[in-house]
Parts: sequence; structure tokens; C-alpha cells
Amino acid sequence: MRVSRFLIIPRFSGQLYLLVAIFIFGAASSVTRKLTEIGAQRYVNGHNPVSFCNVLFVGNLCALFVLSVVYGRQFTLSRLRQISKNKWFYLTITSILGAALAPGLIFQALAITDVNNVVLIGRLEPPLTLALSIWFLRERVNFWQIIGAIVSFVGVFLTISLPSNLQEMVKMENLFSFGTGEILTAIASVVLAISTILSKKNLAQVPLEIFNIYRTALGTITFFFAALILYGPHHFMDVFSPFLWKWMLIYGPVIVVVGQSCWIAGLRATSIPQASLIGSFTPIVAVIAAYLILGQAPNLAQYIGGFVILVGIVLSQLSIFPKPSHQGSESRTNSPNKLQEVESEVGFKGI
Repeated sequence: MRVSRFLIIPRFSGQLYLLVAIFIFGAASSVTRKLTEIGAQRYVNGHNPVSFCNVLFVGNLCALFVLSVVYGRQFTLSRLRQISKNKWFYLTITSILGAALAPGLIFQALAITDVNNVVLIGRLEPPLTLALSIWFLRERVNFWQIIGAIVSFVGVFLTISLPSNLQEMVKMENLFSFGTGEILTAIASVVLAISTILSKKNLAQVPLEIFNIYRTALGTITFFFAALILYGPHHFMDVFSPFLWKWMLIYGPVIVVVGQSCWIAGLRATSIPQASLIGSFTPIVAVIAAYLILGQAPNLAQYIGGFVILVGIVLSQLSIFPKPSHQGSESRTNSPNKLQEVESEVGFKGI
């Protein structure tokens, strides 16, 4: 089944599909936070039916449905048998890290800290991935990638270290006043970077279709049982709540189904540099969405750190401009390595 048919909309350029996906993914954090705030006003049996765990679990089920429709025909037994036991091992590890542990940490961070902080501190992932690629994989990178990564890292450091207003900055008060949410986001970024490195080193030849479906399915199952162990069997008792599904019928189709479908369609029709460049705008969209949806205007530290991060993103993208734009197989997102290379620029996608 072609993605364009699945979307039931006319064919557009790959860049347009990616832009739609980026706007949706950029708003995902704020929409998730808003839904849980709505659920907190309508407790059922003493529980918030629209909890972060319920949203993540149901959202992943929606994502698995999308991937099954798009990739299902290529998920065959003969192709599964071609994957070695060693690759299945690393595929399992990266699935648990990247599709269960990291999203769980990010959702928990969203529950207890400012959305803008989660978005900006999440920008640790690209420079960490670059550093680990140089260290462990001996990858060759150009000057602008290194400079951009360093500047972005400095921007994240400023976000978590500077005071939130001018008065405190003048008095040098509340320096490094970051909390649990910021720490969880930083840990999630490290986990995602490790997952990407393991994929680059061990899963280059795994078909993208199998990688996507297996990662989403195993991540959903792992998250479900981890939550049961950590929080008890009652934790998902409201997963079938009509109130939850009333809102998930918005979150699932829009954030997950349309977002994922446009993302897949865009990646299939564009090159890695194009997708990476468009994906780098996600933090800007996320900050604007936090203001429009939640009324969370950036504070002074976020303005300064966000500006420095933006400069870092621009510098890192300079490396793609001298390269000729072509649509050959080498530049397409047709392997787990290239998929995660692009997704590290995008960050949290709502699942």
C-alpha cells in the first residue's frame, strides 16, 4: 500500500509532508501536557484517566497500527529469518532503550517540568550522538558539524544553568536551579544517543520496515509491563475509559496517525540532508506551541539558551549546503541508521 493512498490526500512534495509532520511533532509535547491537565479536572475513581502513561501506551498502539498498515506486507517470515541472532539481540536492546525507556522518561519529565525546558534540554541528543559516533564508530565529520554540536551543547548548558529572570541573573541567584524533570530529560537524551549508536554499529542491514514495527511493538510491550511493575496493576485500569478515548481520538489520529504517515511519506520522497534540515525546525515549533497551547512563554534562561541552540543548529546545517542535492539511494532514509540520524534532529514525536 502506498503511503499517499493511506493518507487519502493528493500527492505533494516530500518537503511538504515533512513540514506537516514537523508542525504536528512540535506541538506533541504541549498537546500531551494539555490533555493530562484536562484529565486532572475529571478524575475517575480517584485517578486521572488521561495520565501520561495512558497517553503514551495508547499513542504507541496507534503508531503500531500506522506502521502495520504501511509496512505490514513487507514484514514477512522469510525476511525475519534473514536477520541473525546477534542483530535480533541489538534490535531488542535498542527497541527497549529508544521506544520504551526514553519516551517514558520524557513523558515523566513533561509531567513535572516546563515544556520548553524539556524541548530545549532534549537538544542534548544530537551533539551527544555526534560525539559518540566519533568516539566509538570513528566516523569522520566536518568542521561545521563539530562547531554546531559544541554551540548547541553550550545552549543546553545555559538553559539549565541561568536564572529564569533578569533580577536573579543580576544578583547571580538560582544558578543551576534545575530539577528532576530536567535531569530525566537529560538522561533520556543520553539513552537515545546510545540507542542510535548501537543501531549504527549493528543494525545497518536490518530492513527499515522490520526495525520500525519491531521497535514500536516491543517498546509498547516493555513500557506496559514496566509500568505495571513500578506502579502496580491498577495503573492502567482507566485505559478503556470513554473520557480517555474521547481525547485519544484526537491525539491518536492527529498526533500519531497523520504525523507518522506524513513523516514516512516525506522520508520516502526526500534526501537525508533535506529531512535533517526540515527536522531541525522542530524546537522552534515546539516553543511556539507551548505558548499558544499552554500559555508558557519562554523565560530569560530559555530565551538565551534557545537562541544559542538555534545558532548551533544553523551552524551544523551549513555542512549540507556544499553537497550536491541528489535523490540516489545513498541519500534516502532506507535504513535504521539514516532514520535515527534524521529523528535525532526532530526529538520527541509524541510516542
